[in-house]
Amino acid sequence: MRIDFPLRMVDGLRLKEEYREVLRPGELVRGRDGRLRRLPRWFYEIPNWRVALKTRLSPHFVLWELIDVDVREHVLLRTAWPRYVPCAVTLLAAHLELLRAAVDTYVHVAANGGYRSPRHALATHASTHCWGTAANLYRIGDDDLDDKATITRYHETITRVMPGVYLRPYGAGVGEADDHIHLDLGFTVVVPHGAAGEAKEAPEPASETETAGVGAP
Repeated sequence: MRIDFPLRMVDGLRLKEEYREVLRPGELVRGRDGRLRRLPRWFYEIPNWRVALKTRLSPHFVLWELIDVDVREHVLLRTAWPRYVPCAVTLLAAHLELLRAAVDTYVHVAANGGYRSPRHALATHASTHCWGTAANLYRIGDDDLDDKATITRYHETITRVMPGVYLRPYGAGVGEADDHIHLDLGFTVVVPHGAAGEAKEAPEPASETETAGVGAP
């Protein structure tokens, strides 16, 4: 971690119970394909919105763009601080930066199009948004991503720049997208340097004195 990086890394298993119930660190969730995926355990702590607005994850992407949510998110992650985002969000920003360089213009992430908690109303399955590794893009430069020709053109650009990134196919069906581009890095979990190693058993939850309480916005 950079010494000037302003976010503190935390073990989700050590958070207070109300946060663990929302973030579900290390739990198994089932995807649409029936396979089980393990949710992230390690998070960056965001103390307030001011920090989210000023924390740059890459030259052109700021933290707030990837945690902006709507009323379908759990109330704890809309009205209380601190908030938490999986550490893999830095990888997502790096990939978006590659796209930004390739198109040489603005890449707009939709509101509610970055990280969503497993308690979000849309998180009915193991969505990569819950890993902090997916982004929904609604506009690139002057192009709205709402028709097949435009989406297909940018799909080709993204595939050329980032061959391993998954893109939802164009369409209106389940698992498809026709009014945005959904790109993701899969169920990627980042364990930063400095994180504790694995234990045979999960650690005991933190006591009230070991972690900050739920604060007001």
